[in-house]
Amino acid sequence: MEIMISGLAGIIGYLIGSISSSRLISRLIASEKSLEDLKYTMQINNQEQKGTILTGYGGDRVSVVLGVRWGLFIGFLDMLKVILPMIIFKGILYPQEEYHLIIAITGLIGHNWPLYYRFKGGRGLSVIIGSYFVIDFFGAITTNVFGFLIGIFLLGDIMIAYPLGYFLMIPWFLLRTNDLLYFLYAVLSNVIFLISAIPEIQEDMKMRREGKYEDYRKSLLTSTPRWRGMKAIEDYILSLGRIRIIIGVFSFVTFFLILAMLPSLSFE
Repeated sequence: MEIMISGLAGIIGYLIGSISSSRLISRLIASEKSLEDLKYTMQINNQEQKGTILTGYGGDRVSVVLGVRWGLFIGFLDMLKVILPMIIFKGILYPQEEYHLIIAITGLIGHNWPLYYRFKGGRGLSVIIGSYFVIDFFGAITTNVFGFLIGIFLLGDIMIAYPLGYFLMIPWFLLRTNDLLYFLYAVLSNVIFLISAIPEIQEDMKMRREGKYEDYRKSLLTSTPRWRGMKAIEDYILSLGRIRIIIGVFSFVTFFLILAMLPSLSFE
């Protein structure tokens, strides 16, 4: 019986996760083709280089075509894809079991490699944060806030700060829940994200080898409305000098102090 329910949860999660909010909304408001044809022009070593602005299909891509508000709306819809079925399984159908974690993982896989769109999907950060909200809302908020603070103030890189909170959920679940399943879920969700981001990682490494990384990074940070806003934040914080490092170290220490002082979270 448990195997059947696990399989059912997996199928439900994958099929719902495969629904592409970005494609559906762009088809209603503009055209799906506008997402496919989206290009950027990069200035690298004083030469123009054209390419696909984003390899994934999500809020960032939609924000370029339809604006920031629609991009945020897409992110919200992507979160709901896992939040609603997770709540139904955990809060209503099987409150004593962990089938909602299967929903979360297969929903993420469906989002990143959707059945309905030849397995070309997004990167799944909205899906991941949606699942974290269901499991531990306070933890999801805390790790994202401190991940951003540590990444931007201590490391001085907005592109590291953006996903760092998701990786902080690994020690958070390990120490906060003392439950191996939730720890493994945090690890696996981040691994799936990294696998889906391999095209970006490969391009990043290529540009570093060719000595074009700074121009490449600058072009990426001006490619979408959200990244342009985040770059402005980065520029301001980098101008703070030593104060930036002090705030970064304080944020790092504070995060782990909070984690050490909180009582364990029980899902029994």
